Amino acid sequence: MNREDDYSLRFDPLYNPYPSQRMTTYARKGMVATAQPLAAQAGLEILKRGGNAVDAAIATAACLTVLEPNSNSIGGDTFAIVWHKGQLHGLNASGPAPMAISIDAVKAAGHEKIPTYGMLPVTVPGTPGAWAQLSERFGQLPLTEVLQPAIDYAENGFPVSPTIGKYWALGFKNIKALDNEPFTPWLETFAPKGRAPKIGEMWRSQAHARTLRLIAETRAEAFYKGELADKIDAQFRTYKGYLRKEDLAAYEPEWVAPIHVNYRGYDVWEIPPNGQGIIALMALNILKGFEFKAKDIVETYHQQIESVKLAFADGLKYITDPKSMALTPEALLSEGYAETRRRLITDSALFPTAGVPFKGDTVYLATADKEGNMVSLIQSHAGDFGSGIVIPDTGICMQNRGSGFSLDRTHHNALEPGKKTYHTIIPGFITKGTEAIGPFGVMCGMIQPQAHVQIIMNLIDFLLNPQAALDAPRWRWLKEKKIEVEPGFPDAIAQALERKGHSVQRALDSGMFGRGQIILRNPDSGVLAGGTEPRADGEVAAW
Repeated sequence: MNREDDYSLRFDPLYNPYPSQRMTTYARKGMVATAQPLAAQAGLEILKRGGNAVDAAIATAACLTVLEPNSNSIGGDTFAIVWHKGQLHGLNASGPAPMAISIDAVKAAGHEKIPTYGMLPVTVPGTPGAWAQLSERFGQLPLTEVLQPAIDYAENGFPVSPTIGKYWALGFKNIKALDNEPFTPWLETFAPKGRAPKIGEMWRSQAHARTLRLIAETRAEAFYKGELADKIDAQFRTYKGYLRKEDLAAYEPEWVAPIHVNYRGYDVWEIPPNGQGIIALMALNILKGFEFKAKDIVETYHQQIESVKLAFADGLKYITDPKSMALTPEALLSEGYAETRRRLITDSALFPTAGVPFKGDTVYLATADKEGNMVSLIQSHAGDFGSGIVIPDTGICMQNRGSGFSLDRTHHNALEPGKKTYHTIIPGFITKGTEAIGPFGVMCGMIQPQAHVQIIMNLIDFLLNPQAALDAPRWRWLKEKKIEVEPGFPDAIAQALERKGHSVQRALDSGMFGRGQIILRNPDSGVLAGGTEPRADGEVAAW
């Protein structure tokens, strides 16, 4: 028989007609959970070589820039929460707008809002700086060794996995339609055959490998002050962009103190603004004033949705660069303000508006090692393939995070030179008392704080295991009274939510409901329990 006639070689990798079940993964020596199996295995290999959870996180993150290029890149941003030797640390490696850009300049170029693609939405990338800072402060292995698995995949290639292949094809369609010279390097890099690589087809990027090697050998100096910075500067000058080598040279990731609320005896931690993690904390602060009889009843979902709507109304108004925020995180997270917001929730869906407190596309990974160190790390270049701008001969795809800025001068998140925008990517972490319980997180834009709330409640209120907490059908608030539910969301509850005044629509697939990971640690035995997202190609690699 001709092998091409063999049915087993002609299956559709995206056609999955039957429900499947994953079990929680247990291990003791180490664990890496992320949405791409090869990346998870690379992180585990670093643990086996003597690296710690931070080394594993950097290795996995670097691999994901190769293995999942639609969702993140060297030219994006990274946030992390690190539990190291009994202490919690936060890293905000998001970059500011270029110093040469302004609202006047953008409007003079004919734009009423910042475009999604092209030179204008590009902000200073923080990801290479994040890897270098994490490695220097907490790593046990040289950065050259930690980035080697990613270099190998870029140099030798890898077979494209199903979910990533699906979104790669969509990205190609969008960028091909732009038909503009600045996007030619993207097409040459990510569609070398004139199309997106097919699922299971090998793809490689020698330029990406060379760039990773330079970053490893110079501890990211080449990206911000050297050869790579020169290439970025030259490309932006050629096509009238605003980013300059001076912007890159001036950049440093920020170590920050994570913020938290106590939810039923557990402390839930997020990175403070400019990230949107505070929205999840505001919603949990409201929700802890309710008692929940069961998970799958309409009252539970209604109160979750209403709390998230109120938190988002505040977040979308107030979150921006912390230097420009009119309110402090402490004001937004105060018990008194949570009570005033909680009183707004009735038996009917509300139209969310921001209150006035008293003043006072993305990859996620979680790692843990045998010493008890743990990392919650999220990395993104904003939209699928970011700005579509690739720096020639580098494999670097630049983010479009600046598209989140407003051109309304009165808006809290108005564009300004050197300012950081509202940021969607948020790593989460749970502690209890002085013990780390573990990292959790979900990627995918505005669903992230909503999914954080749903996962925390699944774990704490409803005692679901990490895998079941991720498996549970999700909802997401879109705007006003409109929500969307996954294909597997219970129909009876969807109908009951409609009767409460919600406008409910059902999605055809689960693509916009996030892709998450969880690792929990038993503080007595040190045993790790991990779950990975069923909506992706993920794996929990364990040792």
